[in-house]
Amino acid sequence: MSVEMVELSMKAPEPVRTAGILQQNRVFLDFFWDLAKPDQEVRLKAVEDLIQYLKTNNKADELDYTFKRLVDGLAHTREAARPGFSLALGQVLSTFEVVSLQSILDRIKEKHNLQTVKKKLFRNAAFGNLFGVLALHQSNRLSKEPAVVLGCVQLLQSLSQHRQHLKDLPTKTMMDILSEIPEEVFEEVLLSALQTDLASAFRTPEQLQLLLVALQRFPQTLKPKKLKKLLGSSTIINAENIPKLTEVLKMASRSVKKECVLPAVALDLLKLSLKEDSFQLFWNNAIINGMLKEPPGPAHYLSFRLLGSALPLLTVAQLKEVLSGEVMMQYGEHVVSAQKAERFKLAPEMDSYLSDFLEGCQDADRQLAVMVGFSSLINKGSPLVAPVWRGVLHLQPAAVQQYVEWLKNMFLKPQLDKLLDCSTRKQKDNREGKEQRENSIFNLRKWLVSRLSSIINNHQVKKPEDLIMDVARFVFFHAFFSAKKASASIPETKGKLSVPLDDKTRDVIVNHFFGLLLSMHHLSPTEDWDKGTAANQKRVQGVRADGTMWIYHLVQYAQALLDQPEHAQSCQPFSPEQRKAWDGMLKMVANLKKEVKKGPAAENSALQQLFLLVTMHLFKAPEELLGITEDLQSCVDKAQEKKAKKKKKKKQATEQEEEPEWVEVLVDILLSLLSQPSRHIRHVCRTVFSSICPHITAAALTAILDVLDPEKDDEEDSAVVVTDDNKTQKKNPNEEDDEEDDEAMEEDKSDGSDDDSDEEEDDEAMEEEDEDEEEEEEEEGELEEGEVDQKFRQELMKVLQKENALATEEDGSSDEDLDDDAMMALDKGLAALFSEQKKKNQAKKDERIKMQKEKTLVRDFKIKVLDLLEVFVSRQAGSPLVLGLVEPLLTIIDRGMSGDSDQQEQDFLRRAADIFRNQLCRSKVYCRTVGDRQGELHDLLDKLMTKCQKLSDSSVCLYYFSASLYVVKVLRGAPPAEAKEEQTADGAAANDLRFMGNLDVDRVSAIFRDALASFMGRRKSPLTTQMFTDLFARFPGLCVQLLDPAVQHITSGVRVHQQGQACVLVLRAMQSNEVQQLLSGAPWTELCAKVAGQLAASLQQAGKAESKVVKEKVVRTLELCQFLAKHVHQQKLSVDLEPLQKVLQSLTSAIAFNKTGKLEDTYWAVMKHFGVMKPKVEKTKPDKEAEQQQVPKKKKGFLPESKKRKKRNQPILEPAAAAAAAAAAAAAANNSTSRDKPGADKGQAKKKHDKKTKQKRPADSAAASQPSPAKMSKMTQSESKTAKKKKKKKPKQKKEGGGQM
Repeated sequence: MSVEMVELSMKAPEPVRTAGILQQNRVFLDFFWDLAKPDQEVRLKAVEDLIQYLKTNNKADELDYTFKRLVDGLAHTREAARPGFSLALGQVLSTFEVVSLQSILDRIKEKHNLQTVKKKLFRNAAFGNLFGVLALHQSNRLSKEPAVVLGCVQLLQSLSQHRQHLKDLPTKTMMDILSEIPEEVFEEVLLSALQTDLASAFRTPEQLQLLLVALQRFPQTLKPKKLKKLLGSSTIINAENIPKLTEVLKMASRSVKKECVLPAVALDLLKLSLKEDSFQLFWNNAIINGMLKEPPGPAHYLSFRLLGSALPLLTVAQLKEVLSGEVMMQYGEHVVSAQKAERFKLAPEMDSYLSDFLEGCQDADRQLAVMVGFSSLINKGSPLVAPVWRGVLHLQPAAVQQYVEWLKNMFLKPQLDKLLDCSTRKQKDNREGKEQRENSIFNLRKWLVSRLSSIINNHQVKKPEDLIMDVARFVFFHAFFSAKKASASIPETKGKLSVPLDDKTRDVIVNHFFGLLLSMHHLSPTEDWDKGTAANQKRVQGVRADGTMWIYHLVQYAQALLDQPEHAQSCQPFSPEQRKAWDGMLKMVANLKKEVKKGPAAENSALQQLFLLVTMHLFKAPEELLGITEDLQSCVDKAQEKKAKKKKKKKQATEQEEEPEWVEVLVDILLSLLSQPSRHIRHVCRTVFSSICPHITAAALTAILDVLDPEKDDEEDSAVVVTDDNKTQKKNPNEEDDEEDDEAMEEDKSDGSDDDSDEEEDDEAMEEEDEDEEEEEEEEGELEEGEVDQKFRQELMKVLQKENALATEEDGSSDEDLDDDAMMALDKGLAALFSEQKKKNQAKKDERIKMQKEKTLVRDFKIKVLDLLEVFVSRQAGSPLVLGLVEPLLTIIDRGMSGDSDQQEQDFLRRAADIFRNQLCRSKVYCRTVGDRQGELHDLLDKLMTKCQKLSDSSVCLYYFSASLYVVKVLRGAPPAEAKEEQTADGAAANDLRFMGNLDVDRVSAIFRDALASFMGRRKSPLTTQMFTDLFARFPGLCVQLLDPAVQHITSGVRVHQQGQACVLVLRAMQSNEVQQLLSGAPWTELCAKVAGQLAASLQQAGKAESKVVKEKVVRTLELCQFLAKHVHQQKLSVDLEPLQKVLQSLTSAIAFNKTGKLEDTYWAVMKHFGVMKPKVEKTKPDKEAEQQQVPKKKKGFLPESKKRKKRNQPILEPAAAAAAAAAAAAAANNSTSRDKPGADKGQAKKKHDKKTKQKRPADSAAASQPSPAKMSKMTQSESKTAKKKKKKKPKQKKEGGGQM
């Protein structure tokens, strides 16, 4: 101690000398301020700048001061500052190795001595020691100074006693130190110091973790003999230590309850058990018989997390044992029971463990073991893992192949006893033997088929073509066939079903097969995965690497099955007609393939897809598709005959050549196929129609439009027929939902399936609600239909009269006089009557439901038909047939706007409107060969504009007006290219503006002129200004024709609003460069003169602009005046603007500019062109006071006189004080009479408030106004208190009064 005292005394004067030097450098001191700031980036920048500064200056006093400040900052009261100072200290020590670590450690111990520190600063000092050791560790120099290592460990050992502040941070720091020092230093220096901690390893998880880290780092030092001395046994994991280890693990699980992580000690123990070859002992005794015996909670969660973390460490045998043991069973029960929203779910963590393992593991056998293990967790037969699992993405090809084989074998022979059934107690109690087993097998097979399909559907899973075909064949075989006798050519016949497939299971497999067929249709060749396709090259989908279609191979496989009935038996054998249709379709496909070889054509390949798909659907709905197959065959035959005739008569082609009728037949077939509930058929129909678009005729297009025509929905001969049978439905939304949404439902399925009873209860509740609503609707309908109630009442009266149950006035009889037989007869008659009435009500209800279902089916069918219309408009936008779509689409939109508002109707309307506006009207490609249809198109334009003016909805009117502009565009066409080449650029542009093509300018101008007159002359018009603005912008030639009427409407508009909109139209037209080019010269000057006169007349009509509408009109008028004045002055046109200027100058008297900023600014912008500048208005104080007098504001915060408390216990004032108070009151009275203004009172109140807030020391003000002690003695204690309060206010009154005087 004496030596230390001497050293301290010698070093004491140095800081004083250093401080004097450092006062000259503020930049250096700012580094330490930045280290304490909460922003991490600022702290890191300060560390870098400090080290750079010390390197550059290299001054000993600054370095010493740096260490002093950094050591002091380790115990900073701000938590964010401690890591900054610790990091800075570590980096400085790493940079300046001249400074010994021992001296810094001594400074830390001295500065943050826990023995001498105050109690309130104890926590900060403890953290100061901890961060000091961390700084020494971060310097990377500990291994060079063993004595410092020992000192750090001893200091950490002393800190570990204060767990209430530091928790397990000292032990973790010791582990970090052990992980970096060499084994020699540990053996020579630390082993003796850590003897106590290592010997008590089973006391806490931190001490056990310290021992495990030492074992991993220094196995040569901690040999079995050494361990036997420390722990009493040569190994850590043995039968004697298992209870101790279990207790430590339980403590560790409770310590990380909030963090939801796996304690490191548990994973280290697992690794040690594998190293010591005692994994079986550790897992069975410590985990299964130890941790899992605890109630569900942290101990179970630690076991589950340890299972997920152990996957990469275990062998195949160990994985199979662990994944079929008690831990997996408990995990499955946790997943099943944790379905409620408020319960903790560990399944997402397990999914991350699995994904990490499968992604990092390259061993196919271990991947397969994990996949099979987690697929074996079932609840009521259905595995808890979702059918669509992202973990499959990381499987090796061999693992995928083996996993598919396991799925197929489990489908053929469901072995529920080999799977882990994780049922809840309630489910176990409700088991009903055979029926429960059948349901479990059904759920299991449903999941297995879904998993097989999901592997193929996931395009990111790399799989060979043979595997894809194998799965497709397997699903197809069990969907439509059953094995009768094994055959070598048909591998699927070798697998025998241990439990036969029922119809319910087959329906599920059929739906999955056609979903699988759709996925295969979108598959890219496997060569694209390996080699990659070019960026600009279009991917070919639905074909194998050799170019053949997937569906073609499946059809060939189906043909092989049909040809071998002795080996494979069809579930629904084909009739002779159906088999004939099947053979005919295959023959047509063979013919089409031959034509493709001769010369590839888009329609041939699309027709092949259609034929093959219809052929496959024969297995699902043979009766419905039988007629379609015959029509398809005849259609293709006619098409081929027509092509042959065209080739022979190519030279003798007639002018009027009819289109082939096969197109119309094919369109009818496509419409029929669209009624099938299949996305694949819908996609193929779209592809086929796209390929035959060039051959579409008017009759074929009419067939499509007839389906969409809303006016034909109510007719008996409607183009849409809905069939509703008990067994089969032509369009069943449930089937479509099953096929289209099955995958989505499986993707949304959680890891654990909840009880089906909950879903059934929800469904039943929803059905009951629907039934209640329908019954209420029935009651309302029956109340409205009085005839039905009257008939029922009459029937009831007849029954009662028949049994003499009605009381009459003559005999006065009642029902009490009836005997038992009469009562029984009466009951039977009433029961029959009410039963009949109930049947009638039920029939009405069924009829209403049927009508609603038919309406839904028809709307869904029409949405599909819109696909064909969209394809035609996009592919054949330049065809004259497109012009025939304008009116039908407008009819659909018009009826849809006023129709139902349900979601399906809105989707249909939105789709039709998108096709009309974006695909048709806004398309850059349009019909340029009007030919002899000019008169027809002009009539159409007249019809559209007439309808447009009669509408009541402006949104519908917008579509009609867009259609009119489209017709004008078609009539005008494009200027000939030859004329453009001959003329110059300016001349060509001028001619383009004047070019109107086949447009009858006079007639079209008259049509739009009438529309403009309707817009300006009707008080409520569906037309809008934006419509005419678009017309002016797109067709300047028509704009010139409509300018004069628009100018006249500036004053002749029926309302002020229309007059303002006329100004807007004229302004937009005059701003157009194209219009200025067309009217260049005298016409333009004449137009400007007309506009000036109309503007002057309009402003004279304005009068007093009181209403908002009038002011808006004046603003529009002034905007046009501004453009006109500016343009006339710039172009120096000979236009007399003096009348307009006079009207503008007189406008200030009619309009108040104070409140409308836009109006005022626009007016003065106009007057600026006439040389009149806006006067500068000085805002004077009297003006403000006058405004305040005009609009007096109600005082806030003052009580009325009736609510004020009367002043009591007023102190008796001395003569001097009374005189002063009287003087102040008189001054206030004079002030109020001289300035009787609300603003003055408000100002005084504000001054009082400000002075009150400024007086932070009431003692001073009280002292200033206190009377002498002699006068105070005459007052009582209560009077003195009130006197103080009153006298505090009196000086303010005097000051205020004096100021006012």
